[in-house]
Amino acid sequence: MFLTRETLIRSLKVVLTLVLAVLAALVLWHLYNYYTYAPQTRDGKLRADVVPIATDEAGRVDSVLVQDGDVVEKGQVLFTIDRVRLRNALAQAEAAIATARATLRSAEREARRYAALAGVVSDQDRDTRQAAAEEARARLAQAIADRDLARINLERAEVRSPVNGIVTNFQLRPGIYANAGQPVMSLVDRDSYYVSGYFEETKLAQIRPGLHARIRLMGEDRTLDGHVVGVSSAINDSERSTAAGTLLADVKPTFSWVRLAQRVPVRIAIDHVPDGVMLVAGRTVTVTLDGADEHLHPKHIL
Repeated sequence: MFLTRETLIRSLKVVLTLVLAVLAALVLWHLYNYYTYAPQTRDGKLRADVVPIATDEAGRVDSVLVQDGDVVEKGQVLFTIDRVRLRNALAQAEAAIATARATLRSAEREARRYAALAGVVSDQDRDTRQAAAEEARARLAQAIADRDLARINLERAEVRSPVNGIVTNFQLRPGIYANAGQPVMSLVDRDSYYVSGYFEETKLAQIRPGLHARIRLMGEDRTLDGHVVGVSSAINDSERSTAAGTLLADVKPTFSWVRLAQRVPVRIAIDHVPDGVMLVAGRTVTVTLDGADEHLHPKHIL
């Protein structure tokens, strides 16, 4: 039996189709394995600590020394509060100390005088003068404490940055009245940037602290280096609540035929940032941990 040209071409087409189908199946299998089990995620966010800045004492803002977007160092003056009332409070506290000291000297003289008149004056009078001296001594200690607090308030009229930060969403202007303890501006801590990677639970077995991570910001060609700090110890169970009145678990029935892997936050510290890469808290990132490439190109395939 001889193979004709048409039969040979038809057989080659069948073989080529089978080979391509097998290759496509292998590629799909490796891609599924990579996206399902490889320690990588495209669902990540760049995070940073935001420090709200407030004043210790209420007062009118006297001067503002920074602008929106400024990079500031720890200890740098950001703005100042009007010092007139604070200086007056310090002067009053110092005057109260002088009054308390004069009262104490007088009370101590009286206590010594009555102590020398033993047998002439009653014990009750001597005890009364001694108690008056101790009370005057306590009032002096209170006046000194008030003076120290007034000095602290005056010093903190200059509001300084507690961290190396970046001024963000800044709208403070001179003349605004600032209430004590109420934030008037925010700083992004430049030393606190990290990445929260939300990995599927099917990938957690391959994630451990210290594992090297490659971080790619959306819109950036260069990658950042980091390492895994830890995995979140709990996530919210959206299908469970507590029934009112009974305090029993109220688990809602699930009718979905497709069960998706839940995502668990993984904290990743940033070790190296290439020059020129802008870190903005909230940017979307892709995180690939060591070992992910082995799922895409497994050694046993070769």
